[in-house]
Parts: sequence; C-alpha cells; structure tokens
Amino acid sequence: MITELTSVEAVLVKLRAQFPDVPHELLKSAAKLALAEFRAGRPADPATTVHAMAQPSLRPVINATGVILHTNLGRAPLGPVAPIPGYSNLEYNLAEGRRGRRDHHLDRLFGYLLNARGLAVNNNAAATYLVLHELAAGHEVIVSRGELIEIGDGFRIPDIMRRAGCTLVEVGTTNRTRIEDYRAAITDRTALILRVHPSNFHISGFTGKPTLRELCGLPVPVYEDLGSGCLVDLKPFGIDEPLVQDSLQAGVAVVSFSGDKLLGGPQAGLIAGDGATMERIRGNPMFRALRLDKLVTQALEACLQALVLERWDQLPALAMIRQSPAEIRARAERLLAELPFPAQIIEGQSVIGGGSTPDQSLPTFLLAIPQPEMERRLRLGEPPIIARVEKGQLLIDLRTVFPHEEQTLLSALLI
Repeated sequence: MITELTSVEAVLVKLRAQFPDVPHELLKSAAKLALAEFRAGRPADPATTVHAMAQPSLRPVINATGVILHTNLGRAPLGPVAPIPGYSNLEYNLAEGRRGRRDHHLDRLFGYLLNARGLAVNNNAAATYLVLHELAAGHEVIVSRGELIEIGDGFRIPDIMRRAGCTLVEVGTTNRTRIEDYRAAITDRTALILRVHPSNFHISGFTGKPTLRELCGLPVPVYEDLGSGCLVDLKPFGIDEPLVQDSLQAGVAVVSFSGDKLLGGPQAGLIAGDGATMERIRGNPMFRALRLDKLVTQALEACLQALVLERWDQLPALAMIRQSPAEIRARAERLLAELPFPAQIIEGQSVIGGGSTPDQSLPTFLLAIPQPEMERRLRLGEPPIIARVEKGQLLIDLRTVFPHEEQTLLSALLI
C-alpha cells in the first residue's frame, strides 16, 4: 500500500522484490496506476493490481440459489468435458483423408434425437438471425402480436427481423390470434410464418392461438423459435415444456433452440429441419461467421451423446431437475446437523430460470439461516458461494449445489 508520495522507481524496487518473475512492464504499469490513485486521494496497493492481472476473472462458483439455469452464472451447469489438447480432426475426414466439415461431428446425434438434419451456431439469437436471413430476406414474415417478444439484454424479435432483411407482418392481438388472421395475411411476398415460444413470460386468461399443426397446414413454411430447447419429457418432474421433436413432427420446416437451457449443454443455437432447408441455411455466408469453435463443438457433442445414451446424470441441469424434495431435504438435514448456530429447514421453491418455463417451479427444502449479512462473506469467499436473502434470512437451496461441493459450503458457513 502506498501511504506517501514517492517515485515510480521506488515503488518498482519493492514490486521487483515481491514479484521477481513478473514482467517489468506490468510492474511499471501497476506502480504508475497506484501513484495516480494516491494523488487522487485514493490510497492503492500496486501489488493488488499485479495479483489481479495474474488471476482469472472467470471463476467457478457454487450456486446455492436454487435457480438451475442461472443466467448470471452461465445458465446450464456443465459436466466435466476435458478439452482435447493439441490438434483434433475438427475439419478433417479421417476415413477419406481429406478436408471435412466441422458440423459433421454432430450429424449422427442430431439425426437420432430429432430424425432431422441439424446445425449449431453461437447462440439462439444467432440461429434466429441466420434462419430469417436465409429463408426470408427481402420478403415478409408473419408473426402474432403476442409473440413479438424481448428477451435478455434488449434482444427483440422485430429488431432481429429488420437486421435480417425481413418485413414484419403482425397479425392478431396480444392475447388472441386465430388461424384466419394468418391466412388473411399471406401474400405472394410471404416467405415464412414465425412462431415464437414465449419461454420467458406467460399470458393467461382470455387467450388463444392456433396449434402448430394448424399453422403447418397453411401454404407457407413455418419456422418455430422454441427458445428453451427441451428434448426430454420433464412432465414427470413437474416441468411442462414443449419438445423439439413434437414441433418437427407437427410439420414445421425449421426449428431453433438454445443449447444452454433445458438441453443442458454449452451456449449454442441449434437449428433443425429437413435436409434441403438445412443445406440452404448452411450455405448462407453468415453461417461461417456464427459457427461454433472446437471447444463448444466438443462440449455440445458430449451433451448430445448423454441424451442419446439416456445418461441423465451426466447433464447436471437434468439431474438437478430430477432430484426429489425428499432427497434435497435429507441433504439439508445432514448440513444442518453440522452447524453450531441457529438455522432451520423450510419448504421452498426452486426455479428453472434462464428465460425458461415461466410460472413453473419445483418444490424444494431450504436451509434458512437468520444471518443475512453472511451472504456477502460467502459471495466474496473462495470459491464464491451465491445464495439468496429473503425476509431477513440467508436461504440455501441444495438442489443447485453439487454433492461434492457440500463440504466446501459447510466450511464456508463455519468460518
């Protein structure tokens, strides 16, 4: 810590002794920054700057909030996927000894799971843009007014349509749109009907909209933006979310969805449809700009393989959803027995989060500690532990805490 005005060289002498292996230019920059802060009346420690530069900003955290797809914590938690070191056959066909396609690694898995051709890009916003740009640029796209949604960070369907070169044609009203509304809007300039699944909100009451089969009976291709991308029936566990397979079976030409929501994988935008439509989309020049890198390709392949082999526990998000309240209560009771201070177990609700399944939650049990000030200490600890504070209590939901993290959580609570 600098406590009096001194020279850069004097600060450097101390820093070199403390960090003998750190480059001179980094030490010099830290010294200058600390002196500038001191002159501004803010005492600073140049060693803190050096430490910060050497530590990763992206760090593992323990999620004790009960929000499974926590947008701020990376959405779907990933299982162990070790990056392939060195080279890989990313775009090399080993059987033929020549250049291959990087999306080939996912073809067989997509085909088995969806009975359709699939592609993957950076995220579902990119997928939406790519589909609209290829299939409807310069033409009209019909959308119900009730589906002109905004999702996180200001992403709006009308804006992405405009960027993709489409003309938006609104039909119906916010709460009710009929098949006749779509039929009356079709012209010779209509390229697509867009159905957007409202995965981050829910309209109830006097509502209505056509079924997918009704829409697919119209003489215009239907593109469905499903958002959450559920491939596994979660109704037995209390989550009612449409399946991608059902949309394809209903006759949609193309469907897109996220990889890091109910699919349980890494951030990606997945697109599925018939072979001819998908070949068009893959041939769009923007596909190359939006495609996955080798690390995400590897993680997504592992996710799809787990779905194919029905190894649900290899997908943490699905494993968390499948936990019963009794299992969570038993875990919470074991933790409670180790605490030397007042706490109790109360009933609560876990949520899916991540812009998925609005108004749907999972019953759980919470460890309630009447020390709300503990939240800050946990959050600033190593590793950071993110919990909730409600009604003057620190709440810990073990649904989203991995079993191997329980001892670390307990140690943090006992400090």
